[in-house]
Amino acid sequence: MWHSYLINLDKNHARLENSRRQFKAEKIAFSRINAVNGWELSDEEIARVYNADMATRRYKYPLVKPEIGCYLSHIEAWRQIAESGEEGGFIFEDDFQITSPLAPVLEALSVSTEDWDMAKMFSLKKHPKIIHETSLTPFNDLTVPYQVPTCLLAYALRAETAKKLVEISIPFFRPVDEDHKFYWEKNLRVTLVHPSPVKVGDQQTKTGTIGDARRATPRHSLPSRLRRLWRNMTYQLKYKSALHYHRMIGIFR
Repeated sequence: MWHSYLINLDKNHARLENSRRQFKAEKIAFSRINAVNGWELSDEEIARVYNADMATRRYKYPLVKPEIGCYLSHIEAWRQIAESGEEGGFIFEDDFQITSPLAPVLEALSVSTEDWDMAKMFSLKKHPKIIHETSLTPFNDLTVPYQVPTCLLAYALRAETAKKLVEISIPFFRPVDEDHKFYWEKNLRVTLVHPSPVKVGDQQTKTGTIGDARRATPRHSLPSRLRRLWRNMTYQLKYKSALHYHRMIGIFR
């Protein structure tokens, strides 16, 4: 079985212990990734990795510091997989909660011969639209979802893909999970384990969540809010149009 990596901020001890208990119960070995605290990043550090101009032109809003830290944390996990000497690895955010046997899923993904780069193990949609599926375990299928799910709660990544993502992901202008919905930009073959063996668990944190940071951003005037609403609508329209096009020309591309 490939090794597992847990992304965890220093101050979030309760999340670490909860994750440790779950891994131990399933006899899953893991390493902790010291997550990047976006609040502690300097303006110079942010400027080196985040393209604010591109976010203005091609995303819905500027990223908040925790979103930037989250992206950098996943990049560090990719780097460790790429340098591990294994053929792949599993990445977990520390608020996952196991809902069905997880170890058999990891074992099956580790020896899978299906053509994929990333296999997500969680979707916010209970019944996502599926365009292809094969059996993975007696209880789970490995599927190709029509739309790549948002959220990187738990996923498998092949080592060559991890290496590629480390090399091409900086600078970024979208959140990391949103970036991978545009799978054609990075030539990613993304699959989904269904039903999901994990769900979002305890959200308590000592450092605040991305949602907290987003809600804390200053409120703007009505015209500004209307412009933001328009940007969101046009962004979603462009994404859906591109998604439909790329699904028409092939399952993955």
